[in-house]
Amino acid sequence: MRKTWSKPVILHGIGEEGEDVVVDSALGASWALIEDWPEEDGEALDKALLVLAAVAQGKAKEEDGRKALIAAALEAGVKITA
Repeated sequence: MRKTWSKPVILHGIGEEGEDVVVDSALGASWALIEDWPEEDGEALDKALLVLAAVAQGKAKEEDGRKALIAAALEAGVKITA
């Protein structure tokens, strides 16, 4: 079952046409990082992908995935509402 976060993270201006992307789950965060992310490299990006994979496997908490996404956004200079 897909778990949703109680407080979504809004990633401003990273969608295909510059629209905001609302992320409310580890799966959604993974998609945003893989499909929409403005940077291809970064320590926080790499860590976020690993943490989100661990969440999917039940080895990490949903909140860990949310925090990792926020850290990756800060690293990439993506404006967020969290």
